[in-house]
Amino acid sequence: MGWSRWRRSWWYHAAFYAQTWRGSVASSVLFPFLYLAAMGVGVGHLVSAHYGLVQGQTYLHFIAPSLLATTAMTLGETESMWPVLASVKWLKTYHAAAATPLEPQDILWGKVLWVTTRGLITSVFYTITIGLFGAIQSWWALTLPLIGGLITLAFSAPLVAYAARAESDASFAVIYRFAFIPMFLFSATFYPISSYPGYLRPLVQFVPLYHGVALTRSAAFGSGTWDATLVHVTVLVAMAVVGLSWGRRTMHNRLVD
Repeated sequence: MGWSRWRRSWWYHAAFYAQTWRGSVASSVLFPFLYLAAMGVGVGHLVSAHYGLVQGQTYLHFIAPSLLATTAMTLGETESMWPVLASVKWLKTYHAAAATPLEPQDILWGKVLWVTTRGLITSVFYTITIGLFGAIQSWWALTLPLIGGLITLAFSAPLVAYAARAESDASFAVIYRFAFIPMFLFSATFYPISSYPGYLRPLVQFVPLYHGVALTRSAAFGSGTWDATLVHVTVLVAMAVVGLSWGRRTMHNRLVD
């Protein structure tokens, strides 16, 4: 019965998206080409001309997997803050759902699993694009959509939990400016971690997005070790588990009188 309720909650988001999917076509299909063309080909030409290869890869190939990771994070962020706050405070959509046989945890799981589904689908398009640009060098690249879905889940779960307890969106802009933008810039996304001073490298490795970036590169190039992969996966799974546990409490407190 529990899975049936989660599925109904998930299906609500899927049915709504079926009416609005055209607005996300550009971000899911066109943006990967534009990002890689601008950063990989444009900036990559300058990098290659002055510095040559980056960790044995052209700059285009080096950043291509990391852009999948950053896109998965961004999707988890944008779909999990304002939409959730709107549903619990302004539109009262989740209150209406809680008046049905759905429990608050069903609403939570339905939302998080739908955002993860979006991350998985978007990562499929990104993987195809990365392949078209020649940045796939291993059969492990077939796991890139799964990694993208995991990254989306890892960021979505705690953000849904936070948004469910928020009274306004004032803090969202602060989170975006002082958490997500620095993560986007300083997670070894655009240059290798070896380019940082030694005392900063542990700090970069502490950043959640770094683990997603490292996983996508390992999968695309068939590099990395099992120990490192296990650490990266464990960090992302831990974020999801903590977020879902926290979300059960915040969603229940918000929707149950």
